[in-house]
Amino acid sequence: MRSSGPDIVPFYAGEINRRAAALSRAGQSIIPMHLGQPTRGPSDATIAAAQRALVAGPNGYWESHELKHRLAEHYREWYGVEVAPERIVLTNGASAALVAIFAAMFATGERIALARPGYPAYRNTLTALGRVPVELDCGPESRYRLTASVLAGLEPAPHGVVVASPANPTGTMLDAADLQALADECKRRDIVFISDEIYHGVTYRGRSVSALEVTQEAIVINSFSKFCRMPGWRLGWLVVPPPLIDKVQMYVGNFFLTAPNVAQAAAVAALGDGNELRGAIIEYARNREILLRELPKLGIRPVVEPEGAFYIYADVSRYTRSSLEFCHQLLEQTGIALAPGVDFDPVGGGPFVRFFTAVSTQEIEQALERLHKWLAR
Repeated sequence: MRSSGPDIVPFYAGEINRRAAALSRAGQSIIPMHLGQPTRGPSDATIAAAQRALVAGPNGYWESHELKHRLAEHYREWYGVEVAPERIVLTNGASAALVAIFAAMFATGERIALARPGYPAYRNTLTALGRVPVELDCGPESRYRLTASVLAGLEPAPHGVVVASPANPTGTMLDAADLQALADECKRRDIVFISDEIYHGVTYRGRSVSALEVTQEAIVINSFSKFCRMPGWRLGWLVVPPPLIDKVQMYVGNFFLTAPNVAQAAAVAALGDGNELRGAIIEYARNREILLRELPKLGIRPVVEPEGAFYIYADVSRYTRSSLEFCHQLLEQTGIALAPGVDFDPVGGGPFVRFFTAVSTQEIEQALERLHKWLAR
């Protein structure tokens, strides 16, 4: 069979997920610490709004202007930033936002800078679209963050850069000064500045700073999947500078038409349920503290204390140099599903794994008990 598209590597956490699902169907107890999807579902108000939408509609291709206005209020409330509703483009999750922006903003062969370790879909989506990911090694000296100084060292200048704060897999964050320095570097060298803010709201010390607080020229990506606990609802959004609105909307419309109707209707309620949603962060923080305390006792060393998101990226070099093999064996023999480091760092990720903390505290304790027994063997 003819195959002419670019080759991309698998999303290995997805492979782990498929095997975990098969084992679960066969009756094995699985502790899902591999994918970034909170196990606690949406708020009651969100579900009630979705139920009303199922009955009352609409049932066509539809874009919620109410949701756009509510998101504009969200930027005013959270960040003190004025964003016109027409600058907000609703998408089928943040993944669709990535596809649309990478296609709309860059030509074939153009180079986009990324942090390594970082979210694998950046690299794989760019490659599939014929764009060139340029991964910059961001280690302990930069606290695993893509900073302006790291970007300044890249010659020639890339056409774009994607930064994430809080970051996946490390949970590190960029403050206002960091983001301002990045915005200045991008302006100086004519680099498209893309800020992935999907984990905003999931923080443990201070708040997340939006790139829109330091520049109106940034393209911002966000989603209802993480803070609002709606990963399967496939609803995200973009905030784009005014000159790009028509172009980005044209790409989104041609690729994806509109985001799911029920999800759009429910999301208005989700944004108004902040207190309930923030309650889940208490459990994430407790799980984070337990893992940060107990993993080193097992010879597993977190590379950095995460400030946000719900992950711990950890060194398992005491036990393996092949994180993928380690994760498969761990899943088969204990039912613990983790994400292998090679997803996030194809160069140096062999001795690292990512733990997901947005499961129940009981599952965290069970995982540690199983892990202790397995490693002891």
